[in-house]
Amino acid sequence: MSLDPHQLAALEAILRLGSFDAAATELAVTPPAISQRIRALEERVGTVLVRRTTPCIATSAGARLAKHAADLALLETQLARDLGRGGGPGRLRVAVNADSLATWFVPAMAAAEGMLFDLVIDDQDHSADWLKRGEVSAAVTASGRPVAGCDAFPLGALRYLATASPGFAGRWFADCVDARSLAAAPCLTFNAKDALQRTWMQAQTGKALSPPSHSLPSTHAFVDAARAGLGWGMNPEPLCRPHIDAGALRELVPDAPLDVGLTWQVSRIMAPALTGVTRAVRRAARAALIAP
Repeated sequence: MSLDPHQLAALEAILRLGSFDAAATELAVTPPAISQRIRALEERVGTVLVRRTTPCIATSAGARLAKHAADLALLETQLARDLGRGGGPGRLRVAVNADSLATWFVPAMAAAEGMLFDLVIDDQDHSADWLKRGEVSAAVTASGRPVAGCDAFPLGALRYLATASPGFAGRWFADCVDARSLAAAPCLTFNAKDALQRTWMQAQTGKALSPPSHSLPSTHAFVDAARAGLGWGMNPEPLCRPHIDAGALRELVPDAPLDVGLTWQVSRIMAPALTGVTRAVRRAARAALIAP
């Protein structure tokens, strides 16, 4: 199927910026022209691509086509550079977990010159799903098994420590950290997908436990909540180690970390255009993660 590149560009801009007016401004055309392009594209593919809400959101077909448009733009940008014709920055959509973003991924982004990033935040156990659906070009995943059509690069492990404030630990774990105390003590979870606390408790007790929990979808708030005595949680060592050294946090069980292996996966079609990004990601991971 042959698709008009101007129509694809309009679709990608609308979904990235959230409105027809914003897309028109970026593409230097009128809003009616943008609307006309989307109507023509929807007629061409035979389905609705954009839900006209505030902000505009994609249908499943619209998301796939917008991703295709972004990939084409990135490949064309890289081709222009290879031919010595300059060109603006490319745009890359990546799925990454919040803890990686808070601890080591930003330096990788900063080192990848000539690239604009559109990040999708999801749990490392689920970020590969974005690749499988074709909605991102690369992802930081917890699975070392390559997604079909992708190249996989082991990055190392992000270490997590079960931590709580001294006061909280003294209240809930004064005698010992066992199945009974863990089942009763409030814990912190990032969201419903977060299995780190359950995995650690299973490793320590051999039992599947379901304690009362707070949901805090923020890496830094997770650390702050543990320091404040709200609950205990699995915090990335790079973020919680200074607080442990300062006495504001303590490990529930010394020398009982949970290491989560991470992998950089990139679409094989896009890999040549993303060589610099892959290099930057691997370099940043080597500096911050436990070697694979």
